[in-house]
Amino acid sequence: MFYERVKELRNSLGINQVEFSKKIGVTKQCVSNWENGYIQPSIDMLKKIAKTFSVSTDYLLGINDNPTLNVEGLTNEQILHIRNIIDDIRK
Repeated sequence: MFYERVKELRNSLGINQVEFSKKIGVTKQCVSNWENGYIQPSIDMLKKIAKTFSVSTDYLLGINDNPTLNVEGLTNEQILHIRNIIDDIRK
């Protein structure tokens, strides 16, 4: 499940494996190995990936299917704006 989620989230950002690997400080081969299910990241790297994609580690690991948005550091006005966008998309 992890490998599918990482690839899906990376593609949703419109970045390739090289760009993603630079963003999180690993090699392109490491990202490729994750996406092909050959290896799993360390716990620290899992947390870094989750933070990069603003999702929970539970979502990345397939424990649940509910990605979450990390709104830490945003103002209430910014959070409200995001909620309005989400509501518009759901309509």
